[in-house]
Amino acid sequence: MISTNEFKNGVHIDLDGTVYRIVEFQHVKPGKGGAFVRTKLKALSSGAVVDRTFRAGEKMPRVRTEVTNVSYLYNDGTDVVLMDAGTFEQIHLPLATLQDELRFMKENDTVQLLLVDGSPTSLQLPAAVELKVTDTEPGVKGDTVSNVTKPATLETGAVVQVPLFVEPGERIRVDTRDARYISRA
Repeated sequence: MISTNEFKNGVHIDLDGTVYRIVEFQHVKPGKGGAFVRTKLKALSSGAVVDRTFRAGEKMPRVRTEVTNVSYLYNDGTDVVLMDAGTFEQIHLPLATLQDELRFMKENDTVQLLLVDGSPTSLQLPAAVELKVTDTEPGVKGDTVSNVTKPATLETGAVVQVPLFVEPGERIRVDTRDARYISRA
């Protein structure tokens, strides 16, 4: 069992038979009345994000998870095919559940596969990845100090906002959590 006082981002809980991952949480102590915890939960089965409020100290079942390293092999249009780095077993996951993660993955990249009760559910990407810019508008000389950004298409097809001085062909570091430019690589 896990109490609302022990909530952390990334912890998995079981609510009404559905496994959720805590995306965001906030402890609130109003001036009047009891404390409560406001959360944003993502269902692992459907990917739906729901807002839920719990009373402080409320308990619920915690879901045990494990992580294993896998290599991204290919996307066949309906499934994403991964290979377990230890056993070389191929794992097929539905493409619809991994759309967000695929934006930052190239073939043969190593990522972590989350297993809930022994069955694969989702991928955990590194916090930042290094990707090549394939298309963006050319920068103008002198556009290096301002905070103005422009869209850039990366080698994986993802589009992120980058500073004006970034040119096609450059490698950049991107934060995978919020699709944000970090720096040149």
